[in-house]
Amino acid sequence: MSKNLLQNVSTPTDLRKLAPEELPHLAAELRTYIIDTLAQGEGHLGASLGTVELTLALHYVFDTPTDLLLWDVGHQAYAHKILTNRREAFQQLRQAEGLSGFPKREESPFDAFGTGHAGTSISAALGMALAGSLQHQNRQHIAVIGDASLASGMALEALNHLATTQANVLVVLNDNSMGIDPSVGALKDYLNQLKMTSDRPDYFPLFGLPYSGPIEGHDLEQLLAAFQQEKKKTGPRLMHVVTTKGKGLKAAEQNQIAFHAPGKFDPLTGKLQKQPLKGKVKFQTIVGETLVALAEKNDSIVVITPAMPTGSGLIPFMKKYPERCIDVGIAEQHAVTLAAGLATQGLLPICVLYSTFLQRAYDQVIHDVALQKLPVLFCVDRAGLVGHDGATHHGVFDIAFLRCIPHLTVLAPRNLETLRNMLYTLSLAIKGPVAIRYPRDTAPTLAPATPFQKIDFQKMECLKQQGTIALISVGTLANRVAQALDQTEAPEAFAHYDLKCIKPLDTETLTTIFETHIAVVVIEEGVVQGGAGSAVLESMHALNFTKPFYQVGIPDAFISHGSPALLHQKVGLDPKGLTKRLNSIWQKHRN
Repeated sequence: MSKNLLQNVSTPTDLRKLAPEELPHLAAELRTYIIDTLAQGEGHLGASLGTVELTLALHYVFDTPTDLLLWDVGHQAYAHKILTNRREAFQQLRQAEGLSGFPKREESPFDAFGTGHAGTSISAALGMALAGSLQHQNRQHIAVIGDASLASGMALEALNHLATTQANVLVVLNDNSMGIDPSVGALKDYLNQLKMTSDRPDYFPLFGLPYSGPIEGHDLEQLLAAFQQEKKKTGPRLMHVVTTKGKGLKAAEQNQIAFHAPGKFDPLTGKLQKQPLKGKVKFQTIVGETLVALAEKNDSIVVITPAMPTGSGLIPFMKKYPERCIDVGIAEQHAVTLAAGLATQGLLPICVLYSTFLQRAYDQVIHDVALQKLPVLFCVDRAGLVGHDGATHHGVFDIAFLRCIPHLTVLAPRNLETLRNMLYTLSLAIKGPVAIRYPRDTAPTLAPATPFQKIDFQKMECLKQQGTIALISVGTLANRVAQALDQTEAPEAFAHYDLKCIKPLDTETLTTIFETHIAVVVIEEGVVQGGAGSAVLESMHALNFTKPFYQVGIPDAFISHGSPALLHQKVGLDPKGLTKRLNSIWQKHRN
């Protein structure tokens, strides 16, 4: 058999020139290429290793990009990127100015739809298929949905609609029993039963969807034959394909959670090369440890996660209190309303989810929690710029979309100690909904056995008192702002305050600031439009003050992917960029 096939396959057209018996060798080369590239440290490894044969079969049989192929979640699509004229560019995956880690329409005509979050593919494919019918187009629409995405509410809504149409949509269920963590729920149990029995299913026909499978997702002969049959069909249907996350790298198969996005590792042995934190600890780790400690003293605490126990630091809590830690799967809307239901019965539900995942449950936050003034605590993880995941995962909108909701308190601790004490204080008494936002970052480790303290989390904190220009920082930006102040031309010109509570504002302290300073600057790692700066400016006007006012934050644009340090530099939120901005402001007011 010929070697170095991958070097001669740049597009699906090249792929289709190969004989079917050459494809297993190409699959091995693809898998090695993915492993060798991601061993350098960036990307979602396990999911894309599991879809190598599936990707080859789809592009070999279907006429992509005329036939539209969607990936859900998009981190399964690395082999797809390599086979669609991006083999060399794949070396810069998730780096600044390089390939996105997810399908992206402006990146390639083969990327039919951008899919950074789960559960969108069936809805989008159905929309494309309905448009194709109206435009008299004859093509296939394939939605590959895997990594536990089928259990999301949106995917089930789409299935419910799809079955009532004649739309030409093939749903390929990539069943690997995994998201980032193991899949949960009745649908997962049902799919597992299908894999162990020859009985025909009753679930998908209930939707009116013809079903085929389960098919071994690493057997190219089976896949090619199955897709050739599906290519002859029209209308809605579902094919069940069984794969192994991390396939081809023993360590990734055995430890699928760690190798979801492992960072640097040895491509031969799979040994992880984790960088030591060197006296620092993740915010997520502190949240998890704090909740364990609080749950020991407060039986009413129940923690909810929408399929992110590992990423959110909740594994210790889940192990110690399995009955009080609820993983609802990829179902953010359900997670929030479930929390509301728990709160009506006197419990303290703590809903831990990423900022961008909270966006998907906005209606539930408003109607089911805030409108009823229910005491639900939202731990809003990944607030701010998260780095290599890019625009679909940057948590830069939560301040703007949360602070407009009545009855909701919005907090932004500047360090780990404040975060712990906010959680502790709220565990003692919470009268309504509260959101605490914190970044995907590390901070200096707290001293062992640091005691909890009850704090007034609505009161601003003065970090540097003297200065004629008031500088107000939001959350963990305080440290970068302090560094920038030390480097300015006139550090003595600036007073520095930590806002701490974005809603409700500490109007008493703000009144004093407006009375005693010649200008006000608010710096936040969130969008400027509608953000914390806007809140302070509204307060200034409401209190009948008129002062020069400056808002510094994320501009009105989607920020691409890259290292956090590079992205902070790009938007001017690194110490150097902040120093430059503060010097400019000082020059305007130095006299």
